Amino acid sequence: MSTGTGITDEIRAFVLGSLTEMNYSVAGVDDDTPLGPAGVDLESLSLAELGIRVEERFGVMFEEDEAELLGTMTVGEFGAALAA
Repeated sequence: MSTGTGITDEIRAFVLGSLTEMNYSVAGVDDDTPLGPAGVDLESLSLAELGIRVEERFGVMFEEDEAELLGTMTVGEFGAALAA
């Protein structure tokens, strides 16, 4: 198993844990579930909170245009982007 998979799993677990703490249901959420509409259905403030949590936990910084893209990503795409 590659290190990339390990960090991706860690990111996924962190994202799902954060969503639970933010009172979002993660039942049935997998890598193909969109973070925005028709998926987890995070609104802009929730997307911003998730972004801040990830920035603080993993030491990354999102540019403004990148943060706006979060709502268009799936859970798996988000994890892969962070791992990269």
